[in-house]
Amino acid sequence: MGQAFSWLIVALTLHISWEVFSRYVLDHPRAWAFDAMIMMYGTLFMMAGAYTLAKSGHVRGDVIYGFFTPRAQAILDLTLYIVFFIPGIVALTYAGYFYASESWAINEHSNITAEGPPVYPFKTVIPLAGAFVLVQGIVEIIRCVICIKQGEWRCARRTSGVDVEKLKEMVHVKDEDIAKLDKFVVQQERHK
Repeated sequence: MGQAFSWLIVALTLHISWEVFSRYVLDHPRAWAFDAMIMMYGTLFMMAGAYTLAKSGHVRGDVIYGFFTPRAQAILDLTLYIVFFIPGIVALTYAGYFYASESWAINEHSNITAEGPPVYPFKTVIPLAGAFVLVQGIVEIIRCVICIKQGEWRCARRTSGVDVEKLKEMVHVKDEDIAKLDKFVVQQERHK
């Protein structure tokens, strides 16, 4: 779902570009454009939550977490999922459902402009995104249980803050280059 909704960034970019052109070149801005931009970005942000969770992309304390064994990481993750994640996401989904249903009941439209677009489809994304994140959270809990039993992660998972080999590959640096630089730095230090 996250990859599918990631295409909203293309639509958002095109929409903003057209609005800037329309406003400054054609002198014909659309009053509802700002509302549409907010709704597209919000939808993209919310629907990417489950995908980000699946890719271990959410913020965590990697400074300490990376030193733990996979089993200890899984125990910590499982504890945090049960104590904080599940109650928080269930509350978000539950409250979001009533928030969206009230919006549908009154046929809510944006009040930022006189001809504001409907808001109820956007508010429906809140419980929908919560449900997707909840399902992905259950998958993560299962992964934690498997790791606790087997002592290793069975899927690609971020276990340390920096992947040095990937970083070297990205900046096109080889071990020989680093060794040469180390020699140069040591020589400079001796001359001081």
